[in-house]
Amino acid sequence: MGKRTNRPSSRPARPILAKVEGLGDRGDGLARPLDAPESKADRLYYLPGALPGETVQLRPGARKGDGWEADLISIETPAPDRVTAPCPQAEQCGGCDLQHLAPAAIADWKREKVVRALAHRGIKESDIAEGAARPVLSMPQGTRRRLSVTLRGRAKRALCGFRERGGHGLVDAPRCLLATPALVAVMEALRETLSKVLAPGSEATALMTETETGVDLRLNLPEQPNLEGREALAALADRMDLARLSLGSEDGPGEPVSARRAPKLTLGGQAVAPPPGPFLQPSLEGQATLTSLVLEALGAPKGKGRVADLFCGLGTFALPLRERGFLVTAMDNTPEAIAALNRTTRVQSTIRDLFKTPLAGAELADLVGAVVDPPRAGARAQCEALAEDGPAVIAMVSCAPATFARDIRTLLDGGYRLEWVAPVDQFPWSHHVEVVARLTRSEGDLPAKANVINWLG
Repeated sequence: MGKRTNRPSSRPARPILAKVEGLGDRGDGLARPLDAPESKADRLYYLPGALPGETVQLRPGARKGDGWEADLISIETPAPDRVTAPCPQAEQCGGCDLQHLAPAAIADWKREKVVRALAHRGIKESDIAEGAARPVLSMPQGTRRRLSVTLRGRAKRALCGFRERGGHGLVDAPRCLLATPALVAVMEALRETLSKVLAPGSEATALMTETETGVDLRLNLPEQPNLEGREALAALADRMDLARLSLGSEDGPGEPVSARRAPKLTLGGQAVAPPPGPFLQPSLEGQATLTSLVLEALGAPKGKGRVADLFCGLGTFALPLRERGFLVTAMDNTPEAIAALNRTTRVQSTIRDLFKTPLAGAELADLVGAVVDPPRAGARAQCEALAEDGPAVIAMVSCAPATFARDIRTLLDGGYRLEWVAPVDQFPWSHHVEVVARLTRSEGDLPAKANVINWLG
């Protein structure tokens, strides 16, 4: 007889019959076994592709947080909200999470996701002045004008798409339903061209933005292309009539290699020339919706009070606020965005890292309102400063319900009142949801501000 080893068996785990109880924050089904031994009866399985109420067969996988990963084998009893995914690659592609769920159910789930995040911080729906969070405002498919894709070189035709669901492989997405037709066309052109630029097996990323003067394409390549590669990219820019094509690295500024026209965006009635690869709301429809909510939150200007747009980017909110009649001070830590905003000469914009140096104390003295629109990490330090000395009205904008709820809690503890909460779905079929909120507090709740310097002029 041969020696016994302690290597684990390579046989797959036995399938388990389970009931799906809900959806996790990333859109996975949360399942509990129906036929497991008592010791495993309470196990929680994260099951992509499963919906609440379904009875399923799953195959257990590795440990994950407070539960276990699992693969969906079959659906024994489908949920009423299950639909046929419109994209044939939906099961493999990681670009979408929930194409198998009816749109109305997605909207309800995203609203509930925001409500749960607030509840986790002790904020009930009854604490909202309107009595509850508003229904989700959902954007249509095919409207993404800003999209990042991964590219992989091959001898004849490159791949262009998204990471596979739950893995590191690349799924080619020739008929992506998220992007505008102009971006889908550029993705196809990249497949044809990148075989001359990327070595087989090497990867790059492309950030595409559809502007009013054409597509602005930024390629982040692992190394600079040779002469043949540059000629191929120049031909691509010509064939697709790109407004601009830039080369860069993931962290460095982009270098324009073809600029047929200056990319142009209109924000608050002002033309803005964005830098290569700017942060921008993913769709015009989403931008218009968020802007409308921010304007609703701030109301009409009163007197000569000033509004601060914190984490302002290119001025998505700052310029519409200026158009409405507010005096606006805008701040962001991205020099290229601030430079583009300053060229409009409409608002006073400054480079500032609000994570390290939040607007605080006397600097907040003459503000009648503030817009706070941080990245996913939220604005902990800035909200702590606002809770101490902030203005009477704040519009909070967030793409991460968890940090949004944390920052709202800070403001409520500082005496603010939560007037309304409005979830916005800019990312169809994904687990992401944005949210806008209006917070107010009366003059009697504001700290005394005697002998302060009007630093903003």
